[in-house]
Amino acid sequence: MTTNTGAPPWPACGFGPAPVNTGCRGRSVDPYVACLEHLTDQERAAYLTALAPGSALDHRGTVITSVCLVELLAAVVDQNTDTPCPGDSYFGGVTFAGDADFEGVTFAGNADFGGVTFAGDADFEDAAFTGNADFEGVRFSSYANFEDVAFAGNAAFMSVAFTGDADFEGVRFSSYANFGGATFASDAAFKGATFTRHADFDGVRFSSYADFEDVAFAGNAAFASATFTGDTNFAGATFAGYARFWNARFTDAQFLSATFTGRGDFGYSKFTGRADFLGVTFTYDADFRKVTFTRGAHFEDVTFTGYARFMDVTFTGGADFGNATFTGNAAFAKATFSSDADFVGVTFAGYAHFVGVTFAGDAEFGSVTFTGDADFRGSVFSKNASFRRAQIQQAGEWDLVCDGVLQFDEAVFQRPVLVRAAARTVEFRRTHFVSTAHLRLKYATVDLTDAVLEAPTTVAPANTRFITPPGTASTLLDPPRGAALVYPAVKVASVSGVDAAHLVLADVDLIDCHFAGAVHLDQLRMDGHCTLAQPPTGLRRRRLLPVRHTRRSVIAEERHWQHARSADGGGWPAPAAGPTGAGPAALAAVYRQLRKSLEDGKNEAEAADFYYGEMQMRRHNRARPGGERALLAFYWAVSGYGQRASRAFGWLLAAMATTLAGMVLWGLPVDDPKPLSQGDVVAGHVTLVTDTPPPVNPKGPLTGRVTGKRTEKAGRVVVNSVIFRSSGQNLTTAGTYLEMASRLTEPVLLGFGLLAVRSRVKR
Repeated sequence: MTTNTGAPPWPACGFGPAPVNTGCRGRSVDPYVACLEHLTDQERAAYLTALAPGSALDHRGTVITSVCLVELLAAVVDQNTDTPCPGDSYFGGVTFAGDADFEGVTFAGNADFGGVTFAGDADFEDAAFTGNADFEGVRFSSYANFEDVAFAGNAAFMSVAFTGDADFEGVRFSSYANFGGATFASDAAFKGATFTRHADFDGVRFSSYADFEDVAFAGNAAFASATFTGDTNFAGATFAGYARFWNARFTDAQFLSATFTGRGDFGYSKFTGRADFLGVTFTYDADFRKVTFTRGAHFEDVTFTGYARFMDVTFTGGADFGNATFTGNAAFAKATFSSDADFVGVTFAGYAHFVGVTFAGDAEFGSVTFTGDADFRGSVFSKNASFRRAQIQQAGEWDLVCDGVLQFDEAVFQRPVLVRAAARTVEFRRTHFVSTAHLRLKYATVDLTDAVLEAPTTVAPANTRFITPPGTASTLLDPPRGAALVYPAVKVASVSGVDAAHLVLADVDLIDCHFAGAVHLDQLRMDGHCTLAQPPTGLRRRRLLPVRHTRRSVIAEERHWQHARSADGGGWPAPAAGPTGAGPAALAAVYRQLRKSLEDGKNEAEAADFYYGEMQMRRHNRARPGGERALLAFYWAVSGYGQRASRAFGWLLAAMATTLAGMVLWGLPVDDPKPLSQGDVVAGHVTLVTDTPPPVNPKGPLTGRVTGKRTEKAGRVVVNSVIFRSSGQNLTTAGTYLEMASRLTEPVLLGFGLLAVRSRVKR
């Protein structure tokens, strides 16, 4: 019996003592005054006997027990189908005191259950509603079973409260289905249900497991502002119309292999648990604007045929788009990836818009295909970013800021490209540049090992400013206070294996660059100021001999080879990854090609250092003949291979001083011999014979031989010897041989010195 202070809008039973209440609110059964609950046994029997299949049932506000419900439905059983078949049914405000069993019932007319309270289980399994079904405001206190129910008309479940499990598996909604504002306190099962027209779940609260697996939404599906506190399963669901999950709240949500034929709108939604969209197909637009994924977001193997919007999305956990396909445009502008982002194997057939994106974790774009334009302007990668084996098929500009390693290993750039990147390390190992490439870098160490360059490729510093989104910090562009500043120059780590015919290096640091293994280094262009390493400074000891290295440009491979040949390294740095294996023969070839490259560029002065390095490697190559190595050793000792003027002129001065001393002490006679003439007079004829006596070797102490006159004569002999002329001075035998030796060696030393000067001033 239900009571209320207000009068119901139907003829009420009124059973009950006054003035405690106004009596029972149950609908009186015609032609009686009492409701079904309060009819006498004879009256109830007469009423039930009068019912037939298709009879209308109006028991609004009545309290109906399980026994009474069984009797009522038995009275309208269709003998042909052996199932209850009432006509219009009005149960609004009814309280079903026990279990309510409507299994297999066919409601031939409209069915009104608005405001009903089911105190026990409610079983509508296999029921059929041929007209409209109204369950608005119903309270299900226990299990609600609608499995395989068929709703031919509208089905209204607005503001329904399901306290126990709710089972709608296999339900067929042929018309409008409205669950707006409903509350599911326990599990809700809609597996295999079919919604032929619009399905409205706006504002629904699912406090436990919500199962929509394999559900077919033929019309629009609205879940705006719905709350899914428990796990949610839309695996295999089909959304033929507009699927609106705007501002919904999910914990763990699964949409595995679901199909969105119409627009899928998840804008402003929040996923506090795992979000699984594996294998989903979005035939039309997919909208995830300003969505928050607190834990993992999985979009592996998803197909986005239309416009995919992920602008301003926040991925707090990992984001996985592995092998997804974006046939239309993909917009991730201003998105935030707080953890790792995985785009491995993704295909972007349209415009890939990543402007202003923040990647706080590692970003994997390996094997990605960019068929359309890709725009990363203003994006910041706080850790590593990998585009390994990516296929970039359109011309364009790539602006990237990466605080870690920026990797393009084995990537293919099909069209002209400009890569502007501020990064600690940029790797282009085995990268294939089919067309022109300009690599404008900042702070970076770039590795071009085995890169394939089919067109001119330039590596140079980026002189323009990099712009990052407001509130985004980069340790490269905005180092923390007190942190060491990063070396701003661009460093090239390796060009090994590269065909350098198309390579241009401009204003880069080549101190640690590996050249061995590259081909056509003689066609490499080094423009601007390219910095190379220098040998160790100061005196060093090798075995028992002091060693001082001459200043010159040295490639990294020689530094590592020099380190390996000395027990203590000799001041040369050790290779970062163990010995390189390049020996003197290979290094000589590298130096030779680099020298030719600079000579072809009219940079003779810088080419001289590479000539010096080439000769050094030839001298140290034990595979060369001993005579050649000895000759090179002599060439190195007297003039630094014709490149060290100071050494050549030093030896020249030493030779001249030696010659001068030898002449003063032993080469000049005591006095210049005077000619002596002797003659005979025979028969009036005079015969004279003039002879010069041999020079007299000086005698006495050596100090006595050093006089100004003798020094002046010796000086003339020395100067004439330098210019390969005879002095005409009378000399002793020792002086004659000394002059011959000086005339042979001193012009050569002079020539070496002049050659060295020319190599430094030649353009």
